[in-house]
Amino acid sequence: MLNTSLFQFECAWGSPERLNWEVKIKILSCSSMDVLVSSYINALNGTTVTIPCTFTSCYKIDRTKFAMNWTYQETLNNTEEKFMTYDKNKGMQPVPSNRFGERVVFSGNLEKNDLSITLQDVQLEDEGLYHCYVRNPPDRIQGHGVIDFKVVTELPPPRDSTIAVAIGASVGGALALLILSMVVVKCLRRHRKQELISEEKMEEEGKLEPEAVAEEGTNKSLSAIIKSI
Repeated sequence: MLNTSLFQFECAWGSPERLNWEVKIKILSCSSMDVLVSSYINALNGTTVTIPCTFTSCYKIDRTKFAMNWTYQETLNNTEEKFMTYDKNKGMQPVPSNRFGERVVFSGNLEKNDLSITLQDVQLEDEGLYHCYVRNPPDRIQGHGVIDFKVVTELPPPRDSTIAVAIGASVGGALALLILSMVVVKCLRRHRKQELISEEKMEEEGKLEPEAVAEEGTNKSLSAIIKSI
C-alpha cells in the first residue's frame, strides 16, 4: 500500500504534477528486495545443518500474495529441483523429493522474514547449489539467493593452539629475559659507576688529609719559633 499521508501532503500543495512525481518516487523506492544467504556452507557428513535465508522488503508479507521456493541444483549445468515451497493456506511445505525424503524441514520464521531450512542427516549426495527464491508483492523484483553447499567426511584439522601458545610463551619468555638482562646490566653499570665515584672521592679525601696535617704542623712550628724569639 502507498502512504496516504503522502497524497494528503502533496494535495495541500495543490500541484498534481508534483503529486505524480512523488508517487512514482515512492513506488520505485519500494520495488526491490534483498535476499541474504551464506555464499557457501561446509557440512559434515551425517550431521544436521541449517541453511539460512532471510530477506528484506519495503512491504509486510501478504500471505495471499507471498511466494517462495527452495530448489536444489547439482551443478550449474543441471536443472533445478524444487523441494520446499510456500502455500498460502498451509504455509511452508516440503515438496516430495527422492533426494531428501523427509530430511528437510522449515526452521525459519515467516513473521521475521526468515525462510531458513534445516537438512538432517547430511549425505554426500546433498552437495550442490541451493536456491532461495522470494516474491513479496507489491515488490516487483523476485529475490534470489544461492548457497554453494559442500559436504565433507571430516572437518579440517584445527590450528594447534598448544603449539601457538608454546611458541608465544617462548617468545614472550625470551623477550622478558632479554629485558631483565638489560635491566640487570644497566643496574650493574650504574652500581659500578657509583663505586668508582666513591673510590675517587675517598682517594681525594685521602690526599687532602696529609696535606692538612702537614700544614697544621708547619703552623705549629712557626708559632713555636715566634714564641722563642
